Amino acid sequence: MFRIPSSNNGLYLGSVPESAAAKNGGTLITLDHDMVTLPGVGRTLTVAELAEHVDDMAGRLWAAGVRPSEHVAVHLSPGFDIYVLATAAARIGAVPVMLSPALEGESVAALLERLDRPHLLTDGTKLDGTLSAFPIGDLTDRVIVTTGSRPDAVTLAGLAGSPRQQPVMLHPDQPALMTHTSGTTGLPKLVVHSARSLRGRYRPQERLASLVRRRETVAIHVSYVHSRMYLALAVLLPRAMPLVIMNESAPAGVAELFAETQPGFIETHPNSFMEWEELVDHPRKPLASVRYFSSTFDAIHPSTMDRLLGASERRSPLFFQIYGQSECGPLVGRGYTRKNAHKADGRCLGFAMPGVTNFRLVSRNGARPSRETPGYIEVSTGGRALTYFGERERFDQQVHGSWWRGGDVGYRSRFGCLHLLDREVDVIPTIHSTLEVEDTLLGRLEELTELVVVAGPHQEPVPVVCTKDDRPLQAERWRSAVADLAPMAAPVQMPLTELPRTATMKIKRIELSQWLRTQEGPES
Repeated sequence: MFRIPSSNNGLYLGSVPESAAAKNGGTLITLDHDMVTLPGVGRTLTVAELAEHVDDMAGRLWAAGVRPSEHVAVHLSPGFDIYVLATAAARIGAVPVMLSPALEGESVAALLERLDRPHLLTDGTKLDGTLSAFPIGDLTDRVIVTTGSRPDAVTLAGLAGSPRQQPVMLHPDQPALMTHTSGTTGLPKLVVHSARSLRGRYRPQERLASLVRRRETVAIHVSYVHSRMYLALAVLLPRAMPLVIMNESAPAGVAELFAETQPGFIETHPNSFMEWEELVDHPRKPLASVRYFSSTFDAIHPSTMDRLLGASERRSPLFFQIYGQSECGPLVGRGYTRKNAHKADGRCLGFAMPGVTNFRLVSRNGARPSRETPGYIEVSTGGRALTYFGERERFDQQVHGSWWRGGDVGYRSRFGCLHLLDREVDVIPTIHSTLEVEDTLLGRLEELTELVVVAGPHQEPVPVVCTKDDRPLQAERWRSAVADLAPMAAPVQMPLTELPRTATMKIKRIELSQWLRTQEGPES
């Protein structure tokens, strides 16, 4: 059923901590939270200790009845425990299915049903909360709880001391990990990764890491259920880079953490970087030590890059913008400096990585793809996933030979840069690019903390705005800022915390648009 292939054929997540520990076991990992599953660990551990915990948990999962190639749905409260337990499942050849802590119970139940009775690895908080209204026992083969006990469930804590197991490595083209799409357009799709496709994702990320010439402390605030977390640690752990793994993104706590740990490299979601703009003027200078900023989930606004780079006191800091998708991993990218970030075109995502990724533009209407007539963006990469679990036909509709059509539209500049204008489902006919409008206005109005342009009740473009400290938006400043832009409805202001988001902090634009349609009408 399984064999141990050459490591060149695939990346085996379950062996990453052990391999890294053999090289650099003393490297420190700092957490901003306690792991509920491992309460005695505290907030600092070494790579060697991480490998020991993964091996321990793998033995417990085997004792609980988990076997190679079986699905283990991982749905836990946020914490580094998620990485430890998912990696432990992978170590014994099981297929971790990563379900975001932010998913509603209805979505979790629907995905469990699609998986056809998987093991469920969860905790009491989830069982008593979002999952309490659903027949979890009927939807799963067995429930494994990380803490406490539940009737008809296996208690992981009760399996301490279980015999350790040798790592199991499935064939490189068998399923090895499942993550889900962002869920911006309904029930998330389960993306199936293999060891070979994970190796394909590893290559561009390893190339980026090779640009970091000196040893830096790396701070990571990324969803624990996203493939990016597993690839980031696969690249960083063997390099002896001290890590800071973050649960929280609130600026006040981040300021204290960064002031203490002095990271030289930060990676997070674009929206978290926007939230951290207020750290620029913080008296403890929490961003002074940062040489590298990295954003890998969405395009980021140029004004955000400019402000963060300006807060660094390192010589020649860099901001890496990487464009990728759940189905394919990182695809194109480029770097920005203090000299060019402020004048960057926010729609320019960067360039393909020679020998690793490629992209092309395909006409939508018979016209040659250009800024005025954007085309479908199709990409080619060794990191493309195998399929959507239970939805192969849906996946195959986006496959065109060796090319993948991900649903974005854009064009290629004369310099070869890929420009993303919009998601196809977010296109508003009267607006050239909603993302371009957002870039422009966020650069003009410093009081804004977020701006999203979505379709209103009559398909009119409606700007939804959030301001610093929720202060009222000044009507005259708004009118001046939008005077040279395409007509839009009056802005709708709402608190930043009320914007619907995915696990990777993306705004759920369709959900926001649907909410607008239920209102009496936008207010200025």
